[in-house]
Amino acid sequence: MSETRVIGAAVKTVHQDLHSEQGALRGEHPGRSRNPLIKVADLAWLEFEKPDLDRAEVFARDFGFGIVARSERALWLRGTFAGSPCMVIRRGRTSRFIGPAFRAAERADLDRLARATGSAVRDADAPGGGKVVDLLDPSGLPVRVVHRGEELPALPEQLPLLLNFGTDHRRTNVTQRPPREPSRIQRLGHVVLETRVFARALDWYLDTLGMIVSDFHFLDGQRVRGPVMAFIRCDQGSVAVDHHTLAMHLGPGTGYVHSAYQVTDLDSIAAGGEYLAERGYQRSWGIGRHILGSQLFDYWRDPDRFMLEHFADGDLFSSDLEPGWSAMSASGLAQWGPPATRDFLGANPSPAKVREVLHALRGDNELDPARLFGLLKAANS
Repeated sequence: MSETRVIGAAVKTVHQDLHSEQGALRGEHPGRSRNPLIKVADLAWLEFEKPDLDRAEVFARDFGFGIVARSERALWLRGTFAGSPCMVIRRGRTSRFIGPAFRAAERADLDRLARATGSAVRDADAPGGGKVVDLLDPSGLPVRVVHRGEELPALPEQLPLLLNFGTDHRRTNVTQRPPREPSRIQRLGHVVLETRVFARALDWYLDTLGMIVSDFHFLDGQRVRGPVMAFIRCDQGSVAVDHHTLAMHLGPGTGYVHSAYQVTDLDSIAAGGEYLAERGYQRSWGIGRHILGSQLFDYWRDPDRFMLEHFADGDLFSSDLEPGWSAMSASGLAQWGPPATRDFLGANPSPAKVREVLHALRGDNELDPARLFGLLKAANS
């Protein structure tokens, strides 16, 4: 259970105090499925296509990934933690996000998914082998659920610095300077997706993969129309897991927004950021601390304009915590740090963005002028 604090005469949980002034209202989305097909354990990896694997490998090493395997057709990346790879980049004609792969808790979960969806269980094309089921979410995004064969062994860690606090002196007669080197990625933390069919996509991930919502965002003045963003975690019962493994929001686009990778601590984020800046990469937003999830964060663009995040010190929630509800706003993204940039918010105008918006408004989806105006208002509030 979450710890409690006494504020005046009222007792509030940490979740209520930091995440929303009130929980769900009568009739609002419960944030979980009553009878999901399976319950995935975590993200396994993310899949991309890029035409230049050499350039992709240079950025991967600079950002802090380890290399699992490299061929003429694919580049597999990993963190230091034991388990599965973080990412696969396959050679393709254009740079694009293919989709996420989630880790099944048990091999039998794949058979259950295959029977319910009319899919097949096939061999996984991944280092270490395993089995996989290929699905499509309501946005048309390929989603894979994989059960691994052989797990990757752990690699040496980037150790946290020993800090002095007030009268708690743990380091004396010794100086410390974090080396100017890449932040060493530990693991894949989460992926954020945009969809024009938010309500249908949300229910699909809850009903099919057994995920549960940590926090909902609604648009100011439009709460009665339901949420437009959800921060979603895996359900491992009493085991506390990341505040969100998947986040989704309504928008004119479909697919990838950013992905996040855990590193050791704030010094790792900062020193690794200096390393990236010296090599000419573009910071999108940071350094700061989020409100929802509480992560220390720093966002960067790779050479193909994909956004990736270094993070540390995120919240962990068990399954008994109910969703928080709050209004979406740019100012509510961080407790401290620089203001969210237009690049991070996706607010930089371009002909392609205008075409995307017009196409979405003409289509059969959940984006209409009122929703679009509400999203623009939130980005500027």
